[in-house]
Amino acid sequence: MLLQDRVAIVTGAARGIGEATARRMGQEGACVAVVDIDLDVAQGVATFIRESGGQADAFRCDVAKPADGEQLVKDVIAKYGRLDVLVNNAAICPRIPMEEMTEEWFDRLININVKSVFFLSRAAAEAMKPQQWGRIVNLSSTGGRIGGVFNATVYGGTKAAILAMTKSFARHYAPWNILVNAVAPGAVNTRLMQMPEDKLKVQIEAGPLKRLADAGEIAAVITFLASQEASWMTGSTVDVNGGTLML
Repeated sequence: MLLQDRVAIVTGAARGIGEATARRMGQEGACVAVVDIDLDVAQGVATFIRESGGQADAFRCDVAKPADGEQLVKDVIAKYGRLDVLVNNAAICPRIPMEEMTEEWFDRLININVKSVFFLSRAAAEAMKPQQWGRIVNLSSTGGRIGGVFNATVYGGTKAAILAMTKSFARHYAPWNILVNAVAPGAVNTRLMQMPEDKLKVQIEAGPLKRLADAGEIAAVITFLASQEASWMTGSTVDVNGGTLML
């Protein structure tokens, strides 16, 4: 029970890595705030966690709006009495060719993938300060290391920004024992990997393990970073990519 009695916010938790993380944290004893803009699906995830013996509630939040994120932190604390863990997972990855990228889509990617991480992390960390303990885990991507693959140029840029932001937050909040780390997944079997079959095959063949990751494999690493077991890690990025990129 790595997260016994901890309270965790997981954004983008209705599907994919976020859902797997919410479920895993529920299994590890956390009270989980299952956060998504799609409240109906998030409620289904929260129900599953409760029926499996865990504690969870669904919260709707548009993470692209800083005021919504700040209210989310207040609502979670009002519900559970504290906040210990934030997982910034919510993101979009529209497969738009560079020549067809519009300012509207560019701004949407920045708002959801980057701006949300800054403002929600700040709100969460400030709430964690009094207890002198906190964990923030940001979801980056192998695309943030090497550049976006298959019409994901701006997406890759947003994920690279998260790597730098993780280090800045880690330095700033270290005096309060608030540890901030990132996870950079490779190709994971979620809807963000929607691409033509031939392109997907290239992605799979690029890694030594020759397969897509299951979302639960990423969730396991996120849960570790959210626990006391990772007490000597901050400002780090854990590459979970099946060997596609070895640093």
